[in-house]
Amino acid sequence: MALFTVWEIAQIAITIVVVGFIFSSYIRKPRTELEDYLATNIWEDIKYAAIVAAPAVILHELMHKFVALGYGFSAHYVASWWGLAIGAFLKIIGSGFVFFLPGYVSISGFGTPLQFGLTALAGPLTNLILFLVSWFVVERNLMPKYSHLWATSKQINLWLFVFNMLPIPGLDGLTFYLGLLSI
Repeated sequence: MALFTVWEIAQIAITIVVVGFIFSSYIRKPRTELEDYLATNIWEDIKYAAIVAAPAVILHELMHKFVALGYGFSAHYVASWWGLAIGAFLKIIGSGFVFFLPGYVSISGFGTPLQFGLTALAGPLTNLILFLVSWFVVERNLMPKYSHLWATSKQINLWLFVFNMLPIPGLDGLTFYLGLLSI
């Protein structure tokens, strides 16, 4: 049995491109004024934004999948077409507000509430680790040429960690906290 289906890989690729598009106005590669004036290639902005933002989203979801598979659950990535469309629409109309639900991992099988809680924790924990790595790189000035990329990654991952750990239905935090309460 393959770890990923072709359809999952296609959905992940589409999610990466749409996330890049959604963030392309907010996460832009630093340029000189002349480069900014001459830059008309939207694909370069989408690519840079995807390089910065997509790992936070995709790795978050993939960790849910890998932990679920480790517990013997069935798990596959599903792009949220409506969630991506809402984010793209807000970008197109220039709302200045970023809201999107890029996708989720559909998990099925029999397990304990704690197993499901730890599976839910895997995504936000990934964002916390990515935040800490980004923070370390920025604080130590390890990659000055890419400091903008790392600083932006740090902000995105911290926000995703905090947001996803809120005990709100539909978010990972509630599933995790309920799993802890089941001990």
